[in-house]
Amino acid sequence: MAILKELFSAYSKNELPTDGGYIVSAFFDANSTYSKYEVTSYNNVKDIYLNDEGLTFQADGKKMFVLVEPANYPKKFTEPAYRDDAHKIPYRFNEVETIVSKRQDRIMIGKKPIVTYTSFTILKTEGHNFSYIFYPTDDIVEVMEKFFVDTIWRDANVPKIDAEKAGRVIKKIFKDFIDYKIE
Repeated sequence: MAILKELFSAYSKNELPTDGGYIVSAFFDANSTYSKYEVTSYNNVKDIYLNDEGLTFQADGKKMFVLVEPANYPKKFTEPAYRDDAHKIPYRFNEVETIVSKRQDRIMIGKKPIVTYTSFTILKTEGHNFSYIFYPTDDIVEVMEKFFVDTIWRDANVPKIDAEKAGRVIKKIFKDFIDYKIE
């Protein structure tokens, strides 16, 4: 059975798994339904510490990004990698799977993970943003799919049928995270 906890709360209670886990962080635009999700799998933890920006993991990791862009986003023709910091993900259009909702929202999912060596920082959450730690369990792939369907539908305001399509694509790409180990 899946276990997920709010990341910073789990850190303060010394409940973060040091042998690996999956962190999902969401960043929501205050003025629209533009949403950015970052999934980080990690292992080989050397240290975890809190700093002014957030929680730094001295560990190897792999990241996957999901972007939900509303139909009225004014810079929709700008490559995701070249947008301002609040709206960018490290992919070009040909490096993402794109789902267009019946309302013309675009959901972009990175096809390949981005590897981070030595360390990475999970930013502190503000407003409606969140960060959760998912513990590695046998049902993590299905849990991640359900989680993304729910958050894309409820938090990013995408029609449920399109959120379910996105969930299936995320599940397929997330499977690559499961066996991830940097030697």
